[in-house]
Parts: sequence; C-alpha cells; structure tokens
Amino acid sequence: MRVVKEIPHSGCKITIFSWNQKYLIKLESGPFEQTFKISELDVLEQELEEILNEHFINEAIKRFADMGHSLKNAMP
Repeated sequence: MRVVKEIPHSGCKITIFSWNQKYLIKLESGPFEQTFKISELDVLEQELEEILNEHFINEAIKRFADMGHSLKNAMP
C-alpha cells in the first residue's frame, strides 16, 4: 500500500492510498475512520480531489458524529 496524497482539512484527516488496483480514501476523526474504495480504472488520480469536495467531507463528518452517538448508546 502506498500513500498517494494527504489532504489537509480541519474536520478530519484525509489520506489517499493506492492498493490492489484501487484508490482508498481514508477519513479519520478521533477513534473513528471511514474508508471508500474506488477502482483505479474508474477515476484518474487527479479526479480524486474533485470527489473530496466540501459536501462529501461534511457528510463524512456527520457520519463521524453518528458513529460517536452509536458507540455511546451501546456502551453500558
């Protein structure tokens, strides 16, 4: 697995990897992470940042909040 790019963002850590003919877009916030896999045949490397627009990232940040609520509700 190789790191293609790290994209700075105030709401989460964003890293793009290349692995097994796929791009892995990994977003991390605190103890949580989300990974999106996209075939390298479906998108050019330059197009990855277009996918990571503010709408996409804001939805991911909302999911992080939902993940936190789910974990909190599951804990005894």
